[in-house]
Amino acid sequence: MSRFRLLFAALSTVLALSAKAGGLPALDILTEDDPPLTFSQNGKPAGLVVEVVQEIQRRVGSHDHITVMPWARGYRLAQTQENTALFNTNRIAERERLFKWVGPVTTTLGSFFVRRDSKLKLVSLDDARKLGQILVVRDWYLQLMLSAQGFSNLNAIVTPNQMVSMLMHGRADVIASENTTMPTQLKQLGYQPADVRKAYTFIHTSGYIAFSPKTSDAVVRAWQQALDDMKRDGSFAAIYRRWLPGEPVPGLTGEK
Repeated sequence: MSRFRLLFAALSTVLALSAKAGGLPALDILTEDDPPLTFSQNGKPAGLVVEVVQEIQRRVGSHDHITVMPWARGYRLAQTQENTALFNTNRIAERERLFKWVGPVTTTLGSFFVRRDSKLKLVSLDDARKLGQILVVRDWYLQLMLSAQGFSNLNAIVTPNQMVSMLMHGRADVIASENTTMPTQLKQLGYQPADVRKAYTFIHTSGYIAFSPKTSDAVVRAWQQALDDMKRDGSFAAIYRRWLPGEPVPGLTGEK
């Protein structure tokens, strides 16, 4: 009898998992090389938001592969393909209608950075508009936001590490980047966080998992519910603090 109950319990678990995943279509899940949030390590996706997404997948019964690719390519695909997710995507007004949103999964300060020995001082966006050029990653939210603010001096770069390298080698005086990623990128290139300084912080925003407009609403609801559950049970905060100790942990949608 106990053996029968064991088999019945196992079958029930399988059926429950199948039902949980049932009806949810397969997804193309895309991200970029932007450590420590998202990157490729030994051919596998890794990073803070990758771990969050993988835990969401576990909870909703998704086994879809996460692909690391250049941001500009993923950004285009996420706007045109069905059932496509792209992360970490900062949610700003210029993007609001382009995607369906699940999050927040990060909180970020967007700033202009210069080398430590730079004499440049910025006290406003107007000061930054007068510069010869500002490097920014192509199709990042910072490029979109600054372009919308009338910046005509932006030079779009393919990857964050390429942009930081150009700054440190004197090929640019100013870049637009984030507090969450700059320290790691500097260390990867052989520098220290103290080798740069913030010249001016101009935006506070949150990162999300962005789904293509044609993605099923059922997928978006399931992912948002799984993320909310992670925040309630503490597993989200544990992942976040391990990767970004000392940084504020995003709360539930609508929370301050």
